[in-house]
Amino acid sequence: MEQLTHTFAPVYNRDSRVLILGSFPSVKSREQGFYYGHPQNRFWRVLSAITGEPLPDGIEDKRALLLKHHIALWDVCASCEIEGSSDASIRGVIPNDIATILAGTKIKRILLNGKTAAKLFERLIRPSLAFEGGVVPLPSTSPANAGMKLDALIEAWGAWMKNEKKG
Repeated sequence: MEQLTHTFAPVYNRDSRVLILGSFPSVKSREQGFYYGHPQNRFWRVLSAITGEPLPDGIEDKRALLLKHHIALWDVCASCEIEGSSDASIRGVIPNDIATILAGTKIKRILLNGKTAAKLFERLIRPSLAFEGGVVPLPSTSPANAGMKLDALIEAWGAWMKNEKKG
């Protein structure tokens, strides 16, 4: 295993209210230079469903969807050792500086995409993070979480969107 570095920037602006954190980009995402690039990853289908927007096509459409709905997107790991796209193989993590995004935005909630992102966040970031908002672990949109059907993912992820629109 080799140490890999996250090569693309987070997506956010000063109006972002929710931060979604994954673990580390998959091989396909690293090839494309943007988040959730594997065609079997359901992230963009879930976001499309819960925002009522058409499925985004291309990086600029994806970025626009996120920013329109005040969603920031990044990963827990700035660099790590990883075999292929396997979250289970992640070792030697250097975490991203999440505080940088929080300082320049209106983020009130952090959503964690999958168990590995949640575990790494709780161990490596949360102890030193001054954040008063909610942190919500959610089921992974990864194809590795094949046991969870798309409708169930949309329901689980959609619960936070309803809460955000109320606030």
